[in-house]
Amino acid sequence: MHQPAITGSGVFTPENIITNDELVVAFNAYVDRYNTENAVQIEAGEVEAKAHSSSDFITSASGIEQRHVIDKDGILDPGTMHPLFTPRPDDAPSLMAEMGVKACQQALDMAGKTAADVDTVLCAASNHERAYPAIAIEIQELLGIQGFGFDMNVACSSATFGIQAAADMIKSGSINSALVVNPEICSAHLEWRDRDCHFIFGDVATAVLLERADQAAGPYFAIKSTRCATAFSNNIRNNNGFLRRSHAQMEDRRDMQFMQNGRKVFKEVLPMVSKHIADHMVDENVQASDLKRLWLHQANKTMNDFIGKKVLGRTPEPHEQPNILQDYANTSSAGSIIAFAKYSNDMEDGDTGLICSFGAGYSVGSVILQRVG
Repeated sequence: MHQPAITGSGVFTPENIITNDELVVAFNAYVDRYNTENAVQIEAGEVEAKAHSSSDFITSASGIEQRHVIDKDGILDPGTMHPLFTPRPDDAPSLMAEMGVKACQQALDMAGKTAADVDTVLCAASNHERAYPAIAIEIQELLGIQGFGFDMNVACSSATFGIQAAADMIKSGSINSALVVNPEICSAHLEWRDRDCHFIFGDVATAVLLERADQAAGPYFAIKSTRCATAFSNNIRNNNGFLRRSHAQMEDRRDMQFMQNGRKVFKEVLPMVSKHIADHMVDENVQASDLKRLWLHQANKTMNDFIGKKVLGRTPEPHEQPNILQDYANTSSAGSIIAFAKYSNDMEDGDTGLICSFGAGYSVGSVILQRVG
């Protein structure tokens, strides 16, 4: 059995930023337009009037202050309210692959490796740009990697599930290395016209390079243990898919974008995640005092604060449980990896940390790491 390790990480961040204030101006303009166009039905009680949003509401509900997006103009146009991407011909790189390649190259550079050192590409994301061919295989081709690649989707837990899959292959000796890449175009599956969620998501791509520890070119994070769990729930759902045409559901439907029952998610996911981490730590003989850092899924600050307090038995210091969602918003599977990439360089030899992601499914994945070198 070989020791798997994370030797490099990368984060591709789109240039466009939408602040809460900008988002609220566009949303409220859309609301005013909607209420005007539907004034008769609203007066008759046939249609419910939409309410304005506010920056204070967004910050207090989520901790989010801004988000990076690939396209800004479409989202902020009250007549559009979704991103607009230029169509690409089939012989051009897909948007997901383009983003993924940039994150992967950063991870390779950090590890001091090249594409020739990589055996496998796993593209793990909440939504994929197309059904086939796999985005992972396209990234493999663009980077010039031999071997194989495949896509996987466990929504917001995709990155940790991908790390477990790659780590298990490295342990067994079937591969020596893998890139786990998470290109998340969350702006495209968010319903920007819904006050309860219009502020939640942003776009980003992350990647980690996993290798056999004995082949690392520098300091690394040994993957000491991984654990994944799922329990079916409809409380976070997106009904869009290839059967939509066959179901005669091509019209503009609310359920074809991101939907969630937020109160039930809070009530059900928080205990599940806290217990999952606690049980993982007990089984691996890791004490709360052993943890130098928690890199948690970046969905909501209140959720993270709750989990951090449960895991450590006290309120975490900011450096112990770093949050990045104030700058990136929820980036689905990529969030915990952004936190890891940006807040791991100060870890010292022997320090222990834990990556955890959780979300739709329900799903939860945790990875216990130890710094070496």
